[in-house]
Amino acid sequence: MKLTGVELRRIRMPLVAPFRTSFGTETDRDILLLRVVTEEAEGWGECVATGEPLYSSEYVDGAADVLRRYLVPAIVDHPRLDAVAVGSVLAPFKGHRMAKAALEMAVLDAELRGQGRSFGRELGAVRDRVACGVSVGIMDSIGELLDAVEGYLDAGYVRIKLKIEPGWDIAPVRAVRERFGDDVLLQVDANTAYSLADARHLARLDPFDLLLIEQPLDEEDIRGHAELARIVRTPVCLDESITSAAIAADAIRRGACAIVNVKPGRVGGYLEARRIHDVCAAHGVPVWCGGMLETGIGRAANVALAALPGFTLPGDTSASDRYYHTDVTPPFVLDDGHLPVPTGPGIGVQPLPDVLAEVTVASEWLHR
Repeated sequence: MKLTGVELRRIRMPLVAPFRTSFGTETDRDILLLRVVTEEAEGWGECVATGEPLYSSEYVDGAADVLRRYLVPAIVDHPRLDAVAVGSVLAPFKGHRMAKAALEMAVLDAELRGQGRSFGRELGAVRDRVACGVSVGIMDSIGELLDAVEGYLDAGYVRIKLKIEPGWDIAPVRAVRERFGDDVLLQVDANTAYSLADARHLARLDPFDLLLIEQPLDEEDIRGHAELARIVRTPVCLDESITSAAIAADAIRRGACAIVNVKPGRVGGYLEARRIHDVCAAHGVPVWCGGMLETGIGRAANVALAALPGFTLPGDTSASDRYYHTDVTPPFVLDDGHLPVPTGPGIGVQPLPDVLAEVTVASEWLHR
């Protein structure tokens, strides 16, 4: 393809309710969208970087800057561009995986739209719908938590994930188990809030028969996770630690994880996410698709990824109304605990112009 240009569009989306993790509390999302325009088609990408460098070193302003100054000029000048080439073209620029992932996604979307092929078909989807879990943030009280979980179960979500941190872990998990029983698929996510010194404390979660404990230790502490995995019975899942297929293979080999959370933005794009899926499948390690409070643009691509055969656990690909009153695309609606995999060209959805205009706070056009 030949690129005409790339639009960087900043939007602000208020959340249905505050979302609190061990990193902090979000009440709205400052989101960077990309629109790649080629001679054949347009494509959309979504950058999952947050407003502050807390989940990772990336943040929205930084992503916009590196895209504007380095990444977009590199691909605009490329004579024969496709999504596979994006990774090698951008490789000289270190890091910035979320910005790279958004650009690769937009290029891939444009490429597939031009060819009339879907994201699911391109990635290797084997299902036409995916099971959905939901991520439940840290609450002010156990009662508030139980009410929230009850609402999500009533809505049909097939798995509950509880955010935890020191001081909010054993008691909320026990309360959810006592209230809703052992049949509820339940897991916890620590977002790096603990250290190996907390291993015996984390082992107190073992009796609750959790699917997994996600990223309990620092993202760089692969060895610590391997040691923790020998102490606790609950399967250890890595999230922030996994930034490439090579690192996933190393973590599995060292016994640091029994499960992997795959987030395309965190690993540099959907093609690398597929490679991580393949590595994990080769080692018999199940994967699931995490979420970063995406709009319908990112959600559509995530649902397609989650339909690959190795994604055997429900992901965080929740319905649109989990986070937003109004999505920028036609909403994804939960149906018996599942979301449909889009089948249209590219990501299979288009932004709604009126909604997109209403939430846009800035836009700039980068061209040849």
